[in-house]
Amino acid sequence: MLLDSAEVFEDQAAHHRSELLVHCYRMLGTIDEAEDAVQETLARAWQGRQTFKRSISLRAWLYRIATNVCLNAIEQRKRDRVEPGPCPDNLLAGIAPLETGPEARYDAHESISLAFLTILQRLPPRQRAILLLRDVLAFHAAEVAALLEMSVPAVTSALQRARATLRVSYGARDNAPVPVNVLERYVRAWEAADVAGLVALLREDAVLAMPPQPTVIGARPIANFLAESIFSMGAMRLRESHANRSPAFGLYIKPSAANGFSVFALLVIASDGHEITRIDAFADPRVLARFDQPRELAG
Repeated sequence: MLLDSAEVFEDQAAHHRSELLVHCYRMLGTIDEAEDAVQETLARAWQGRQTFKRSISLRAWLYRIATNVCLNAIEQRKRDRVEPGPCPDNLLAGIAPLETGPEARYDAHESISLAFLTILQRLPPRQRAILLLRDVLAFHAAEVAALLEMSVPAVTSALQRARATLRVSYGARDNAPVPVNVLERYVRAWEAADVAGLVALLREDAVLAMPPQPTVIGARPIANFLAESIFSMGAMRLRESHANRSPAFGLYIKPSAANGFSVFALLVIASDGHEITRIDAFADPRVLARFDQPRELAG
């Protein structure tokens, strides 16, 4: 494959751009950083196109560059860990056929859930990269060793440590589809400020994450927090959205003196198939701007 022509390079790279974006998102935790990383990856690939060899697929070569770009970006951060931000579903379209294989431990939906991304960010960066390349993208150990310039035993050891962390900290059962009736009751509970109704929908060990605020754990503590800190702010309306291939809602609040509802946060919901297990709330205006949510609703 000759990559000397910019037109040929762009055509070939376009086939991998979406999955590279998702890979960088998993590595870095935020879609803004992921987009920057993909741009740098493609720029480096074009500049270093003469180093591409037929002994490796173009896809694997691009993943090598993208992974190293992400590792460098993490090293340059001023903080050790980020709280993952949500990603609009339209940026995740079409990744499953390219990314998953029979040897993958995590499918395309689970591996972009906020619960999974949160645990990923706790892993050391190289362990994170190895786990993604092996258990999500289904590269073989020897391929990962070549991509990261490590020995196969070193890759295997790092993967075992990463898997051990996930066994302790991550619950795959929290990525089941949310029943429609649960979502309907959830909306009614919010809009009626019905604390008891909300508690009835939450699993006992449910989590409310509100970066950068502290996480609240437990159905009753979550309900108490919402009753004291959020429901008291005024009337509520929820407007349907989607993030990370999970149900989400734009939360709108109308204080008593206001004429309409203003967007306050994005709420992303996770379930075990019966009860709500996690609510991720994002109030950062930069996050809200990525989602198809009007700034105001009539009220």
